[in-house]
Formats: sequence, C-alpha cells, structure tokens
Amino acid sequence: MEWLMAEDALLAVADLQAWYGESHVLHGVAFEVRAGEVVTLLGRNGAGKTTTLKSIMGIVSRRSGSVRFEGREIIARASNDIARAGIAFCPEERGIFASLDVAENIMLPPVVRPGGLSLDRIYALFPNLKERLGSSQGTKLSGGEQQMLAIARILRTGARLLLLDEPTEGLAPVIIQQIGATIRALKREGFTILLVEQNFRFAQTVADRYYVMEHGRVVDGFVNSDLDANVEKLHEYLGV
Repeated sequence: MEWLMAEDALLAVADLQAWYGESHVLHGVAFEVRAGEVVTLLGRNGAGKTTTLKSIMGIVSRRSGSVRFEGREIIARASNDIARAGIAFCPEERGIFASLDVAENIMLPPVVRPGGLSLDRIYALFPNLKERLGSSQGTKLSGGEQQMLAIARILRTGARLLLLDEPTEGLAPVIIQQIGATIRALKREGFTILLVEQNFRFAQTVADRYYVMEHGRVVDGFVNSDLDANVEKLHEYLGV
C-alpha cells in the first residue's frame, strides 16, 4: 500500500514483530513518519499502539523487523542508544518522580543532541509549570500538570522525534485543549511527533496523517483531509 513507505521518512517501520515474554503482540507493523509531521496511531485498547511505541524504543521483551530512524537501522540497538539517537518517549503513565520538584523533573533527562528547547521556551509553552517552580513535587501536581511536565522534560533533550502515548487520557476538556495547542506549537518548532490516541476527535485537531491498528497490525491509513470520508469506517474500527 502506497501510504506505508516514503523515501524521505524520518522514521520507517517495516515488518515489526514484538513479544512480551511468550506473548506475540505485534505482527508485521509497517508505517512511516516524515520530518515535521504529526502522525497518529488509532485503535481500540489492545490493538498494539503502545507496544509499537515501546518497540521503537526497544523496551519490549523481544522485537524483530526493521526500524529505521534518519536512514539508520536501530532495531538491534539498546533503548538508551535509541534515546541518544534523538527519539524521546513520553509514556501514558507519565513517570513523574515524586521526590523531585518541577524544575528537577525537567532537568533530569540528559541533553542528547543540539536543538532542544531552552527552559524559557519550555515555560512559555507550559505557563502552569512555571507557576509551580520550586514549590511543588511532581506527584502533587494535577493530572493535567503532570502530563505537561512529562512532555516538557523531553523537549530540552534535543530529541527530533517525540513519541507521545495517550497524552489526553483522563484529562479535563480544557486541559486537552491546552495539550492540543502545545502539540501544534511543537510542530511549528520543527518537532516530529508520533502520537497514540483513542480519541480521534482530539487527534483530528493536531494530526497530519493517521494509521489504524487492529490485532497488532496496521490495517488502514489516511491523511487528515480525508477524515470526513473515513468517519464511518473509523466508527467501526474504534467502536464509537
């Protein structure tokens, strides 16, 4: 299918297989993300979306196939090497350190390459976090503030590709709007984003293209301009 591969892809995934222990979860996943795009993986719970992100980062029990980033094969590289190559992962569970305050959480990840955002730019994107500087430990923040912090701390690392796993999960509508505005601002800053979402109504406000996953496979894909024509099909895929 022509929407699966492009020669200018920043990230190109082909025949990706992944296992948790003996459980075979991904079955030949294939897709691509071009530089400067926001691409969304859609699908029901258990479709393999989060496992796909973790497989790109090398944090599953076993994986095979091909994951090429900036034209280089990374399937055999360790997760810390993949992070240093310029891919950052923001997990659904956020992973905020309870004993660290806002500034300490942001400064914890190392800079892996030039081009990361300055602290001033980060706080301009997340004014709520600036208000919390020096006074709040990470887990005393609201759910929305914790999500902002989880995204903020990967922006100064210099990572070129951001993997965001369900960034709107469980958040109030006003916070979801803020997260959407932030993703659009990051795109303008030159970041490339691979986003996992169940809520395609949110995804349509930020995404350039979509891939739909079922049972550990990519089963469909389309661009944002074709969203209206695919709404009924999406309802069937997502059960909404």
